[in-house]
Amino acid sequence: MKKLLFTLLMSSQFCYATTWLVGPAKVYTKPSQVSALVNDGDTVLIDAAVYLADVCFWGKNNLVLKGAGPGYAHLDANNTAYGGKAIWVIGGQNTRVENIEFSRCTVVDKNGAGIRQEGMNLNVTHCYFHDNENGILAGDNAGSKIVIEQSEFAFNGYGDGLSHNLYINHIDTLVFQYNYSHDANVGHELKSRAKSHYILYNRISSEQGTDSRNIDLPNGGQTFLIGNIINQQQNSQNNNIIGYGLEGLANAAFNEVYAINNTIINEKNVGSFFDLKSGTEKFKAYNNVCAGMGTFFTNAPLVLDTMKNVINSVVADMKFQNAANYQYQISFPTYGSSPLFNAGVNPGMVGAYSLVANQIYVHPQNFSSRCTNAAFDIGAYEECVPNFITEPEAPVINIYPNPTNHYLIVTLPVQSIRMYDLWGRLVASSISQQLFFDVANGVYDLQIIDEEGHIIHKKIQVQ
Repeated sequence: MKKLLFTLLMSSQFCYATTWLVGPAKVYTKPSQVSALVNDGDTVLIDAAVYLADVCFWGKNNLVLKGAGPGYAHLDANNTAYGGKAIWVIGGQNTRVENIEFSRCTVVDKNGAGIRQEGMNLNVTHCYFHDNENGILAGDNAGSKIVIEQSEFAFNGYGDGLSHNLYINHIDTLVFQYNYSHDANVGHELKSRAKSHYILYNRISSEQGTDSRNIDLPNGGQTFLIGNIINQQQNSQNNNIIGYGLEGLANAAFNEVYAINNTIINEKNVGSFFDLKSGTEKFKAYNNVCAGMGTFFTNAPLVLDTMKNVINSVVADMKFQNAANYQYQISFPTYGSSPLFNAGVNPGMVGAYSLVANQIYVHPQNFSSRCTNAAFDIGAYEECVPNFITEPEAPVINIYPNPTNHYLIVTLPVQSIRMYDLWGRLVASSISQQLFFDVANGVYDLQIIDEEGHIIHKKIQVQ
């Protein structure tokens, strides 16, 4: 009987996820003390404090690693690394990292990272990576999806041009949205070899740094650049702001670029806004403002589709609020004289994915809904004029099955689906009509953004 009872107790402890508490006043005083103790599905809550030279490996699946604010849990590597790689080396699948600050990781190979991603699927939300040799360095993993949201990357890079604010290698999909990436040390603000890129509503800027390209996608891939604010300063190492396929169009299919409603500023006297590899299948560019010196794009793609882009060497002609302070909105009383005001067009869709910019970046790591006017403004912002504002009517969206256990389908095309738990934590997301997930039983809140930008909330029962 005792042996049976012991067996039952041992079995039951793996049926429920554990929440581990870490902090200077807790039983476990630093994250590395629990990294080897966690099991699949556990949550680690880390108090806001500085954890000096504390580096570790996370090997379990479905972990939530979260700073318990207010303020970041700050992992200051102090020039150390786990395994000669990173502050955190993540080998498990489906890891979520929230509210963590990563800094000062250096290694002998000069590519020490805040996070070295070796497992499948990663979600990073509201984190800060600075003064590392790489902010995030993700290895090759053909089926992996990486989502990075509302995070800041600054002053990462060894200075040799081989390390970057972010370096994502060969994965399936990168979603990079609502982030602030700036001042990389010689390297790129964002470098990715993913098959698909959703680079949406970010501020990606050189500012006072010595970066190379703002965005470098060296192997091509299907790429959506929507609603970004991109600024290249005079000290940038490259003259081209966005590089596409420049190391060869190695991705087998859909080497296409969709650039919609971006504001791109070149402070240098030369260069190009888009440097495309010869053989790029398609370049569709609508409603972009490219202000400053330089050519719009290099190397004509196989299919060129451009409308309502404003290309002007004189930044002042755009009537921005304060371009010197990166305030690229147009507003009263000068918006009427701006060539951007009400001058855009509807960019349409790619399959079931709408290209309409329905959000705006809010500095430094946030976003808001883009107001709906009778006409589109050109660029990343929309001037909300009362006479033109219309009240959008949200459509009826049905989800099924409900209750469910691991997947959902919505009845209409959507921009995104997000599933939040009762504590407001994002636990799953999708950019299609289907959402697959692996979460505990309970009630969850779905935030559904349809193709017109309407935000609809639904409750879902998981059982």
